[in-house]
Amino acid sequence: MYQYNDTDQTLVDQRVAQFRRQTESFLKGDISDDQFRALRLMNGVYIQTHAPMLRIAGPYGLLNSRQFRKLAHIARTYDKNYCHFTTRQNVQFNWPQLEKIPDILEELASVQMHAIQTSGNCLRNTSSDHLAGVCIDEIEDPRPYCEIIRQWTTLHPEFAYLPRKFKIAVSGAKLDRAATQFHDIGLHLVNNDAGEVGFRVLVGGGLGRTPIIGQVIKPYLEKKHLLSYLEAILRIYNLFGRRDNKYKARIKILVKESGLEKFSELVEKEWLLIRDNLELDSNYITTIKAQFAPPAYETDAAQDTRFAQHQLENQAFATWVKYNTADHKVPGYRAVFLSLKAPDSPPGDITDMQLDAVADLADLYSFGEIRSTHRQNLIFADVKQADLFVLWQQLDILKLATANIGTATDMICCPGLDFCSLANAGSIGIAKEINAALDDLDYIHDIGEIKINMSGCMNGCAHQSVGHIGILGVDKKGAEWYQLTLGGSSENEAAIGERLGPAVAKDQVTQAITTILDVYIKHRLDDESFLNMVKRVGINPFKEQVYANN
Repeated sequence: MYQYNDTDQTLVDQRVAQFRRQTESFLKGDISDDQFRALRLMNGVYIQTHAPMLRIAGPYGLLNSRQFRKLAHIARTYDKNYCHFTTRQNVQFNWPQLEKIPDILEELASVQMHAIQTSGNCLRNTSSDHLAGVCIDEIEDPRPYCEIIRQWTTLHPEFAYLPRKFKIAVSGAKLDRAATQFHDIGLHLVNNDAGEVGFRVLVGGGLGRTPIIGQVIKPYLEKKHLLSYLEAILRIYNLFGRRDNKYKARIKILVKESGLEKFSELVEKEWLLIRDNLELDSNYITTIKAQFAPPAYETDAAQDTRFAQHQLENQAFATWVKYNTADHKVPGYRAVFLSLKAPDSPPGDITDMQLDAVADLADLYSFGEIRSTHRQNLIFADVKQADLFVLWQQLDILKLATANIGTATDMICCPGLDFCSLANAGSIGIAKEINAALDDLDYIHDIGEIKINMSGCMNGCAHQSVGHIGILGVDKKGAEWYQLTLGGSSENEAAIGERLGPAVAKDQVTQAITTILDVYIKHRLDDESFLNMVKRVGINPFKEQVYANN
């Protein structure tokens, strides 16, 4: 993984000192709330319902054991003994004291972490495929390009105050696991007709109150032009993006209102002016790639027979392997998902004790590396098959081995009214009710892959618009109600879910979800997936049953 150089460390250290002075000035009353708001947002600090919230960047979801131990220390010292992993591979603390946040940032800087540009109208943390570098369907590892983009976007002077927040995602595999079609800019590493690897560029995607699927603006872009083309897009957005209405300020609205052809013409014209002066040097790319060299894999790891034997002898272990591990490009290794979706835990939360234990296990079994996913779980990317049984036993003790990755209880869930001042309705309590109703793992495994995404407001932090089943909390005269959608997807065949019907009351949500699953079981063909079944029959069979008694 990328290691800071002196320039990186100096920049982060200076930013900590700067924000410390700004916070002290605010607390003394020398600067106003409005003046401080922009400053705190650029340093990842929100003011939520009960306390400030600090969002920490997880660069393309890649962290190490030392950083995890620091998160554990911060959770114990400054928060309430836990932290939260988000759908953008970031980390959040929900209970820090404002006057202590500069101390937290100083601690983070000591392990090459920061909160710069994790909020506000700026270029946010670049996200990527959580299986980058190890997946079997990869064209090229996208992480070096994520790092190049990270360096380019950090404190970019021209794009510090954009019309709205701006998000970039990069995928290097045939299967899009990074939701690139729902980002302001999505980048896919692809081969051209000559077999050369470059980028397919998408623009204008996004979720929130107006979900839109991104469109291809450049079918093939040479690697050397990556930054110049991104800059051209950002310049046009910065010039023409709406600033009079924050709900219409995202680039997706600009592309939709101007049309892709017109927007592309503006970008191409701007690009011609700057591209020759902003080419990526091949030596620079090579230098960054070297920081993502594969670890020292054992060449004989595939010869071990204990892995297969343990699966034959222990059905629970075999089930965990099926659901919570993924194929690895190196024989004898697998990627391991650590489920942050135990039935009695809020989705995405992890305690200080678990953080420390995960750090220790990462050192023992996965070269000291931990990754975060878009579905609020963690990954050990490089585990020998021979170590899986012992690792599973230890994860089970830690309540991190629930065999539910990709199933209905692997829910994405935002904090909702429990923490967020923007929320209209609760989320965590509903997730707990659904988990309780679906407590039979045999049943969960039988119904197969179903992605349930739940948000407490239209901002869509939990990506409800693209869930196979989406749940959106809405306010009705002070009461919590929930709109349901079906058929969404953020993968290759991206789709926005179709609204099932009128919102349902809070006490009816869990029954509605179990009814939807019952309809699926009744109408599916053989091993037909939930998503394919919805595509085949539409939403009417589900609507009829969910609203049968209304």
